[in-house]
Amino acid sequence: MAVIVVGGHSRSIGKTSVVASLIARLPEFHWTAFKITQYGHGFCTADGAPCDCQTDDHTVAISAERDPGTGTDSARFLAAGAVKSLWVRTRQGMLAEAMPRIRKELASAENAILESNSILQFLRPDLYLSVLDHATADFKDSARLYLDRADAILLRESGLKLEPHWTGVSAHLMEGKPRFVIAPPDYMSDALVEFVRERLASRDVSEAV
Repeated sequence: MAVIVVGGHSRSIGKTSVVASLIARLPEFHWTAFKITQYGHGFCTADGAPCDCQTDDHTVAISAERDPGTGTDSARFLAAGAVKSLWVRTRQGMLAEAMPRIRKELASAENAILESNSILQFLRPDLYLSVLDHATADFKDSARLYLDRADAILLRESGLKLEPHWTGVSAHLMEGKPRFVIAPPDYMSDALVEFVRERLASRDVSEAV
C-alpha cells in the first residue's frame, strides 16, 4: 500500500485541489482519501472561521462521505474518483485519539492519500508534498515542523514573483528538494503527476527486492 500526505503552510492555498487532482489523475491507485480537520474554541483550524467541525463529545469524529455533490472537501475527493473518502475531525492537539480508527481504515485501503501536516507525527508516508505560497505570510507550526521531511515543494504560481515573508522559516529546510509550480483550477501539472507515479513505482521495486 502506498501512502501520500499533502500538507501546506496555510489555508486556501490549494491543498485540497492537489489531493483531488492526484486522485483524478492516478485512478489506478483506487485511493482512500482522508480530510483531517482540527478545531479549537469553536473555530476551524482549516480556515479560522466559526464552524460545525466540533463533535458532540468534543473529541473525535470520523465520517464517510456518501454524496460527491455536497461541495465539501471530502465530497470533492469522492467526486474525483476516490474509492472512499473520510472526514476526520478532532480537537486541536487530540489527533492521537483518532489514530486507532485511521490506522484501521488504512489497513483496509488499497492506497491512501491524506490532507494534513499533523498526521506526520504518527505516520511515515511514502511521499509527503508540501504546498507553499509566497504571497501568504501565515506559516502554521505543523508545516514548519515537518518541512524538512517534504519530498517535493509545490509552489503557487501566483506568488512566485514575490519574496516570501515567513517568520522563523529557514530556506535551508527546502534546499535540494524538487519543486513544482501549481496554479488554479486544478493545482496540478503533468510533471508533478509523473514525479508521484515514479516515486511510488520505485517504492514498489525496492519493496520487491
